[in-house]
Amino acid sequence: MPYLEGYCLMAAPLEERKRALARLLPSGAGGRVRYSRHVAGDGPGFLAECCRRHCEGIVSKRRDAPYTPGHGRDWLKIKCVAREEFAIIGWTDPRGSREGIGSLLLGYYDAAGNLHYAGRVGTGFSRTLLRALRQRLERLALAVPPDRTVAAAAPRRSHWVRPELAAEVRFTEWTPERRLRHPVFIGLREDKRGEDVVIGG
Repeated sequence: MPYLEGYCLMAAPLEERKRALARLLPSGAGGRVRYSRHVAGDGPGFLAECCRRHCEGIVSKRRDAPYTPGHGRDWLKIKCVAREEFAIIGWTDPRGSREGIGSLLLGYYDAAGNLHYAGRVGTGFSRTLLRALRQRLERLALAVPPDRTVAAAAPRRSHWVRPELAAEVRFTEWTPERRLRHPVFIGLREDKRGEDVVIGG
């Protein structure tokens, strides 16, 4: 709360500004605007509980900091991040000055052995890795997509491969369509084959 009753509170510490706000929005009051109590200490534990409840993440704030407009280090947004393994089922062509591949197409199998499209990942690669991946993927190329439903969900002009390779990917959450949101490539799982990636059931 940077202002109250004509007074500027921007120089006041966060905790003092929150006390002023709490007097206007009593705890437990209903309505569209509600007072949010802060949690002091055990940030990692609080973040873990938020992620367990499928929240987007938390905002960590310095309790003694004044209100400073714009970006800074006094407020940190910490997102919940998931990691999972996926079968590499294809790739897209690079654009512009990018080499090798544009993105990897990802999939997974359910308990019944059905292949599902999980989206694509295009970040987290070095230039050297992009070229090396293209060479490995071309040796696994398929003339037709592995599944009609998967092909319909993937980008047009995708290249398909036998799902022998597995990738480890970091992402924020699953979308309602069961696609990865904000995926980032971490690395290949050389100890696992793509056909062995089963999620759910």
